[in-house]
Amino acid sequence: MAPLFDWWGMESQRGTPVVVKMENPNWSISEISSLEDDEDISGGDEFAGARKGGKGKNAKQITWVLLLKAHRAAGCLTSLASAVVGLASAIRRRVASGRTDSDSDESPALRRRFYFSIKIFLLLSIFLLAFEIAAYVKGWHISATELHSFKFPSLRVRSIFGSMYTGWVIFRSEYIAPLLQFLANACVILFLIQSADRVILCFGCFWIRFKRIKPVIKPTKEDVEDGKYFPMVLIQIPMCNEREVYQQSIAAICNLDWPKSKMVIQVLDDSDDLTTQAMIREEVDKWEQTGVGIIYRHRVIRDGYKAGNLKSAMTCSYVRDYEFVAIFDADFQPSPDFLKRTVPHFKDNDELALVQARWSFINKDENLLTRLQNINLCFHFEVEQQVNGIFLNFFGFNGTAGVWRIKALEDAGGWLERTTVEDMDIAVRAHLKGWKFVFLNDVECQCELPESYEAYRKQQHRWHSGPMHLFRLCLPDIIRSKIAFWKKANLIFLFFLLRKLILPFYSFTLFCIILPMTMFVPEAELPTWVVCYIPATMSFLNILPAPRSFPFIVPYLLFENTMSVTKFNAMISGLFQLGSAYEWVVTKKSGRSSEGDLVSLSGKETKHHRGSSAPALDSVAIELTMEKKLPKKKHNRIYRKELSLAFLLLTAAARSLLSAQGVHFYFLLFQGISFLLVGLDLIGEQIE
Repeated sequence: MAPLFDWWGMESQRGTPVVVKMENPNWSISEISSLEDDEDISGGDEFAGARKGGKGKNAKQITWVLLLKAHRAAGCLTSLASAVVGLASAIRRRVASGRTDSDSDESPALRRRFYFSIKIFLLLSIFLLAFEIAAYVKGWHISATELHSFKFPSLRVRSIFGSMYTGWVIFRSEYIAPLLQFLANACVILFLIQSADRVILCFGCFWIRFKRIKPVIKPTKEDVEDGKYFPMVLIQIPMCNEREVYQQSIAAICNLDWPKSKMVIQVLDDSDDLTTQAMIREEVDKWEQTGVGIIYRHRVIRDGYKAGNLKSAMTCSYVRDYEFVAIFDADFQPSPDFLKRTVPHFKDNDELALVQARWSFINKDENLLTRLQNINLCFHFEVEQQVNGIFLNFFGFNGTAGVWRIKALEDAGGWLERTTVEDMDIAVRAHLKGWKFVFLNDVECQCELPESYEAYRKQQHRWHSGPMHLFRLCLPDIIRSKIAFWKKANLIFLFFLLRKLILPFYSFTLFCIILPMTMFVPEAELPTWVVCYIPATMSFLNILPAPRSFPFIVPYLLFENTMSVTKFNAMISGLFQLGSAYEWVVTKKSGRSSEGDLVSLSGKETKHHRGSSAPALDSVAIELTMEKKLPKKKHNRIYRKELSLAFLLLTAAARSLLSAQGVHFYFLLFQGISFLLVGLDLIGEQIE
C-alpha cells in the first residue's frame, strides 16, 4: 500500500506561486506563501542560487500585480468620469428646462423678499471677495489677530483703492464686527440650549432602554383573546387624490384582526379628480361585498382640508355608538394585530385619550433623500415621542397610526380647521384639558417617505409653518388653563419655542448667514467647536436610533443645515400668519409598495371573511402595474434660494482661504456643495 504522506519527501517548489482569477470587469489576485518563506535564510551557495532564481520569478509576478492594479484604477477612473458626465448632463437638463420653484406653496411676497435678501448678500459677498483679493495681492491683508496692534496711519497709501481698504477695515472693526459678534454669541447660546435639550432627551431614551420601561396594559392577553375586551372602534381613512396608495391602505385595514361587528371603516375621500373618486368607490364596493363594514364618504366642498374632512365624518349619527376612533392616512398599512396591541391600553384607564404607534418606512433605502429622512424620523419616534410619552404623558399627535378616545376628542373641542397641523392642535387642547397620551415604540405601522425633494420640501413647509401659527392661537389658552405651571412652561418654552422656533432660526442664521459673514469680517469670530465639534456630536446623537445609517452622518449634517432655509421660511410664514401658512398641500406618494402588498394579500385566506371571497386582488395588482407604466407629468426643478446660498457659501469659503481658517473653509465648501446639489434637485428622485 502506498504511503499516505508521500508529499513529505517530495521536492518543494521554489518561489511564490500566484493564483490569478480573471473576473470581468475587475481582476483579483491572491498570493500563496511557499514553504521557504518561513525557513531560516542561513545556508550554502546552492541555496542562495535557488533563492536568486526564485526572486527572478517574483519580479514577473509583481509586474502582473501592478498591471492588474492599474487596470482596476483605470476602471475606477472610468466609473468616476461616467458619474461626472451624468451629473453634468443632469445639470444641463435642469438649466435648459428652466423650471424653478416659482410655483411653490410659499407666499409670493415672502418668497420675493426672502430671495431678494439672499441675492443682496450674495452680490455683496462677491464684491467683498474681489476687494479682499485685490488687497491681499497688494500685501494689505490684515488678520483679526493683528488688528488690535495695527496702526492704520502707518499704511501711508496715496491711492484711492488703499484709502478705501483702510476705511473698510476701520468701518467693519468699529461698527459691523461688534453687532455681528453679538448676533453670533446670541445664536451660539441658543445652539447650546437646544443641544442641551437634545442631550437630555437622549439620556432619557437610554434610561428607558436600560430600565426597560414600557407602557403597561392593564387587561391581560387572555381578556382580549376570550372576547372580554372588544370595544366598538371607528376607523377613518382620510385621503385626497391619492390613487397610488389607496388600495394598499384599504386592503390592510379591512384585514385587521377585530370582530367585524365591533368596527366600521370610513373612507373619507376628498378627491376632486373624478377618475380617482370612481376608483376608490369601486374598491370600497368590492370590500363591502365581502361583509366588511366599510362606508365611502365624499365631500363636494373641501372646507378645512383634512381637519374639515374628519370633523364632517364625526357628525354621522352612527358615530355615537363607538367608543374609539383609529385614524390612518392613505399610505399607511397597519398590521392585522394593530387594534389588539393598542386598544387594550384604554381599559381601566379613563384618563387616557390617545395611543400613538410608531411609523416604519417601506422605501427608506430608495435614495439618499429617503435615507436622511429616515434618520430624522427614527430620532423623532425613538427619542422625542417615547421620552415625552413616558415621562410627561404628552407629545404631539402624528396625525395617523393612532387611536383616540372619542370622548376626549369631544371634550377638547373636536377637530378645528384653523391651522394646517390639526393633529398637533387637537393634542395640545386635549393636554390642556388634563388628558394623557401613550406612545408605543414597539408597535409599527408601515408608510411611505416622499422620494422627491419637491414633495419633501412642501411637507416640511407645512410641518414648520403650522406649529408657529398654532402657537399664536394657543398661547392665551395655555396661559389661562388650569394645568400645572411646569406643564405650561413645557408647552411654551420646550414644545413650541425651543423645538419649533429656535431650532430653524439658529440653524439658518448661524450657519447660513453669520458664519459666511465672519469670513468677510474676521474681527467677529465663531470658534471651531461651534462650527465642527458640537454639530458633529449632535448628528451622532441623532443617528443613534438608526445605526445602519452611520455612513450617512456627514451628508445628514450638511442636509439638515440645507433644509434650514425651508424651515426658517416656513417658521416666519406661520409666526406672522402669511399666506402660505394656511395652505395645505398633499404630500405626493409613489405607491411603490402597492403591487407587492396587494399580491401578498391576494395569496392569503383571511379568517375574517368567513367563507366569503376577497376582492380580485390579482387583477387589481395588474391594473395598478399598468397604471404605473402610463407617463406621468413629473419633472425636477431648480431652487433659486438654495442656489443663491450655495454661491454665497462657496464665495465665503474662497474668502476663508485668505485668513487660513482650515475648519471653516472645509465646512463652508462642503455646505456650499450641499446647497448646490439641493438647488439643482439632485438629491431625491430623478426624472428623465
